[in-house]
Amino acid sequence: MHSFNLKLVALAAWAAAVSATEPSASRHQLRASWCDFSKLGSHLSKGAQIYLPGTSDFDNAVARWSNLKVPKSNAVVVPATELDVVETIKFANEQKVPYLAANGVHGSITTLGKMTHGIEILLTGLNSVEIAADGQSAKIGGGIRSKNLTDALWAAGKQTVTGTCECVGYLGPALGGGHGWLQGHHGLVSDQFLSMNVALANGSLVTIDQKSDLFWAMKGAGHNFGIVTSVTSKIFDIQNRNYAVSTIFFSGDKVKKVYQTANEQWLTNGTAIPEDLNNWSYWFYDPTIDASGPVVVMYIIQEGVDAVSETHTKPFLDIGPIMVQNKTGDYRDLANWTGISLADGPCQKTGNANPRFPIYLKSYNPDAQAEVYELFKQATTNASTPFAGALFMFEGYAVQGVQALSDDASAFAYRSDNLLVAPLLSYKPNGPALERRAADLGNRMRDVLFRGSGESSLNTYVNYAYGNENAKAWYGADEARQQRLRALKKAYDPTGKFSFYAPIA
Repeated sequence: MHSFNLKLVALAAWAAAVSATEPSASRHQLRASWCDFSKLGSHLSKGAQIYLPGTSDFDNAVARWSNLKVPKSNAVVVPATELDVVETIKFANEQKVPYLAANGVHGSITTLGKMTHGIEILLTGLNSVEIAADGQSAKIGGGIRSKNLTDALWAAGKQTVTGTCECVGYLGPALGGGHGWLQGHHGLVSDQFLSMNVALANGSLVTIDQKSDLFWAMKGAGHNFGIVTSVTSKIFDIQNRNYAVSTIFFSGDKVKKVYQTANEQWLTNGTAIPEDLNNWSYWFYDPTIDASGPVVVMYIIQEGVDAVSETHTKPFLDIGPIMVQNKTGDYRDLANWTGISLADGPCQKTGNANPRFPIYLKSYNPDAQAEVYELFKQATTNASTPFAGALFMFEGYAVQGVQALSDDASAFAYRSDNLLVAPLLSYKPNGPALERRAADLGNRMRDVLFRGSGESSLNTYVNYAYGNENAKAWYGADEARQQRLRALKKAYDPTGKFSFYAPIA
């Protein structure tokens, strides 16, 4: 095999880092692994790298977007080929060391903190895009980011469904289903998959498609079954290059009317968000806009136009906003318009804890919205609050493409829901008391929305999950669905190697 690039200080750093925290049995296991680390290197490709503690490469690789219950690694492997992932898994299994794949940002679930030592497998080197000769599909590397994929396909006159935020990995959201701007036309990110290469817990690399029982599980609960090293996905000709957005700012006293209007426009009385439309809203406190409390900001995004239709904007303008901003551009501007581009705050690693508390809804309950707004206002506007930078997100996508498939089409359980809602409580960590305070606030706000929904079970988006939910909330409460997932887990990962992110059991 080719030589590899080993970024290290003393290999003893591994042992020192672990010996301070691990019991003697684990110390013995890890001592064997760091003594044999060159063995892994001899099996990796020329472009692969290994980072060890004491280097800036290691520090950058293990830095998290959310510093709440973070996974701890003693080494980072950066594969250059799909087989490098396989070799790393084999090595870790031999040495009885845990491992965890990483890529992009926004993975903040608290269950990740159960990884107290081990190897991070950083997938950023697997970022290729190969468009098939017929232009109908593309083979996509497992480590590519959403923006890089969008840009590569756009240059070829193509696009596919990706996550909305530019800094997230393409596959991370897809393993939990994956919402995106184009889902009204085509469905979820994972609905586009034709096949995927998956490195399994036993150290094998398999290619799976709809003929495999595992394919169903990977599209909604995929974090539990393996590391996707590449995927072949449907791609589409660009239908509409031009987009427009109308961003409408309201003061908090208009909150009930705003969401009652959203219901009337798109969510009740037999209506639906049109395929060419996406409607998001945010709450955040900005005293330069409104010092009295958080603003309610509605984003109405329409494709194929140079200005959002008055049919969609007039009912909101009639409420009486603080201000309105209208912009025109193309698909690649959407992240910038909604504050989730690479340059925006949600894409920065600031050292903050960034827990979210997601819930799916079918429509808004205006009374519940008003009650939650008051809780959010109290938490974000007082002089001593640690949560001044908090953001409440209400994501309303067109759902025709998602709901065109049956509920049992994949492990993603919530095709019948119309709204993805989550508070994001960004704050500087300052001990367990503040952590409990944030958890209490986030759960209280979610509970208000849950009670107002009239639903019997809590439906949550696993990619936004806080961590105190359970497998029924992440993957659907139906017992047959749960049994199917548990059976697949037993078959493909019986020892629970892939159980740090929202475990099935």
